[in-house]
Amino acid sequence: MHAFLFDLDGVLTRTAEVHAAAWKEMFDGFLRAEAARTGTAFVPFDQVEEYDRYVDGRPRLDGTRAFLASRGIELPEGGPQDAPGTRTVEGLSAAKNDIVLHMIKERGVAAYPGSVDYLHRLRALGLPRAVVSSSANAHDVLRAADIAELFDVVVDGVVAAEQHLAGKPAPDTYLAAARALGTAPEHAAVFEDALAGVASGRAGGFGTVVGVDRVGQADELRANGADVVVRDLSELVGTEGEPQ
Repeated sequence: MHAFLFDLDGVLTRTAEVHAAAWKEMFDGFLRAEAARTGTAFVPFDQVEEYDRYVDGRPRLDGTRAFLASRGIELPEGGPQDAPGTRTVEGLSAAKNDIVLHMIKERGVAAYPGSVDYLHRLRALGLPRAVVSSSANAHDVLRAADIAELFDVVVDGVVAAEQHLAGKPAPDTYLAAARALGTAPEHAAVFEDALAGVASGRAGGFGTVVGVDRVGQADELRANGADVVVRDLSELVGTEGEPQ
């Protein structure tokens, strides 16, 4: 492997649970209002199962669309000008973004020590590294976690929009990062905690797809394309201290 491509939330930083909580707060508020509007029962958003299946790893708008479709709810697409909370895909997505930014500001951002150590070892060996995240807030999170300087390339939601790249589980963002690092996919490793993310790495023909199991879904990660599953990147450091 000549290049190493990392998802952000859940692989490098402890922000996956923050995103899950933000999605739940937004969707539960919407679903409660929908239940009152239609006279139906309120069924809350499942922060584990539905987050993993429909939202985790996907671009924000895609996650909103996928979850609404799973509940048989059709909303207008709307536009970027929609105020947060507007009854549109864009409005709900904007509300989620406001919530997660508030949570990150309030709680701060912590990086996983095993991931930071792994990154430092890769940098010491001169091996190129990239972050590939669906989040439009990736740069803010990297700076808040004090790990921004450890990466040569960042392909995030902003870059994906500018370059018209399809989001995960499509491989486009990972392929763009590999190109930016001057490495063919078969010589690059992908590190992902999301089911959509490992599927993205597998679809792109990457040399190795590492599933990072933070929540007990090792079997699902393998089923979606992970070659190997670890609980922490510290497991990938050999006995001589070299990255494996």
